[in-house]
Amino acid sequence: MTRHSGARNAAIVAAFAAFALVLGGCAGATPATSPTPSGSPSAALLPFDGDTLTATVEDAATEMRVPGVVAYVRTPDGEFVAEHGVTEFGGTTPVSVDDRIRIGSNTKTWTGTVILQLAQEGVLSLDDPVSDYRPEVPNGENITIAQLLTMRSGLANFTATLEHNEAMDADPQRVWQPEELLAIAFALPPAFAPGEGFLYSNTNTVLLGLIAEQLDGKPLEEIFQERLFEPLDLTSTLFPPLTSHAIPEPYSRGYQFGTNVESMDGALSPELQQQAADGELAPIDHTDDNPSWGWAAGAGISTLTDLVTWVEALTEGGLLDDEYQALRMESLTRQSDDPQSALYGLAIAQFGPLYGHTGELPGYNSFMGHDPETGVTVVVWANLAPLPDGRAPAIEIAKTLIGQIYPPAG
Repeated sequence: MTRHSGARNAAIVAAFAAFALVLGGCAGATPATSPTPSGSPSAALLPFDGDTLTATVEDAATEMRVPGVVAYVRTPDGEFVAEHGVTEFGGTTPVSVDDRIRIGSNTKTWTGTVILQLAQEGVLSLDDPVSDYRPEVPNGENITIAQLLTMRSGLANFTATLEHNEAMDADPQRVWQPEELLAIAFALPPAFAPGEGFLYSNTNTVLLGLIAEQLDGKPLEEIFQERLFEPLDLTSTLFPPLTSHAIPEPYSRGYQFGTNVESMDGALSPELQQQAADGELAPIDHTDDNPSWGWAAGAGISTLTDLVTWVEALTEGGLLDDEYQALRMESLTRQSDDPQSALYGLAIAQFGPLYGHTGELPGYNSFMGHDPETGVTVVVWANLAPLPDGRAPAIEIAKTLIGQIYPPAG
């Protein structure tokens, strides 16, 4: 997820662990490097239908008081869509698969794919030090491109700072330059020596975006359009220029309870949570915030339909050759000795048997995952994020859905 607070950036790791806990006993819930289980993968799946999806989404949206949720599931039983709720608080326009939303850190998979394309074209090597391209990076001679992609550089995360959160609250439409974001991170000590730990840091992906622009000689929005969106016919997907805070019609508005500073610890204070529950705290509309603070790490805009196409291409191949697709899929590793720790690789994550990513920024939360063994795809978005208690609604719904598709082992 791309998120402003340190707690919410850390939440991506917690989300991966939560999937491991829920799905650890599910058929196919093995690391990417594990052998494929014998037998027909789809034979192990539970029956699934549209009524199950609709009931799951409606129950979760009601419990979490999310104004709108859209969800998609593909299994061997068919394709199913649920559209629940409205595009804005107090509104009457129903949500739709055609609605555009801000997809947060799902954008990282775009940036990572472009870097892998440049590597397979011989323009760079994943083993190159980042100092070859950005000499201002502290200790950059010892940080590789691969370590940026896998969140193992040790570089501090600019979005986890009070300075950044206060600036976002003070001026939500500020146009951030990538170099301003990096300056915040570079003023902080590293979390660890390169390669000796895991820190989900937006700093890594902003650096990769600058490197992509430097090597391809074009703005990142043009690079994504030419290399990713056009080949896959993602006609409702875009990466806005830094100066734009607009979302093209149709779109859903996005909301959050509390300010960026108030939500830095993930959950709001107990007092604010109670005020939200009692209807005494109005949600803040973040739809028109300028997403330039997330840039290559999280400023993308898309629809549920296009995210389905994207995550299936991301995991099945099509934008990378066989060598680099295999390299990406085999790169997923646990990020600590804890068996429930995150599985993360070359700008891709693993959630039990599914591969993909999650995205969150103020007002929006999304999940996209695909299982190339069974053909299962799950994509969910919600227009309130995070919840007052810190939960990410689309991820919570996705966890429930995946648990309904994959049975416990044994």
